[in-house]
Amino acid sequence: MKVALDFKELLPTVEETDSVRGCFQCSACVADCPAARRSARFNPREIMLKVLLGLPESLVCEDSAVWDCTTCYTCKERCPQGVHPIEVITALKNRIAAEGMLPEKVATAVEGIKKTDRVIQKSDAISRRRSELGLDFDMDTDGGRIEGVLAT
Repeated sequence: MKVALDFKELLPTVEETDSVRGCFQCSACVADCPAARRSARFNPREIMLKVLLGLPESLVCEDSAVWDCTTCYTCKERCPQGVHPIEVITALKNRIAAEGMLPEKVATAVEGIKKTDRVIQKSDAISRRRSELGLDFDMDTDGGRIEGVLAT
């Protein structure tokens, strides 16, 4: 196991990740976490511990447990220390993306968004339901607008 002493310093690219130092491993973040209940490998407390100890190998990788996070913010709401595990998890996801190690499903979703400028991709079922509701659903776009936003 290799320790990366500068690992914590790589994360503050997202707001409030510097609060990781205040984590005293009480497990309040895990108690109500829906992802921890559904995924045996996801545990916000363990993620915070690995960040504190400088152990990035199991966190910054394509099959990282951070992708199991539902981004519900329960961990942030429950933490008695005001530590923000969700911000650290988001920073880890961003670090994985920056290193080009996105899981296949995430990479496919990202490419779909870049191509169509939409999170929800066109489908017959969605078009039919929008039509029933009298909603316009013009899916024809040349794409690229989201890339312009991301580049700024």
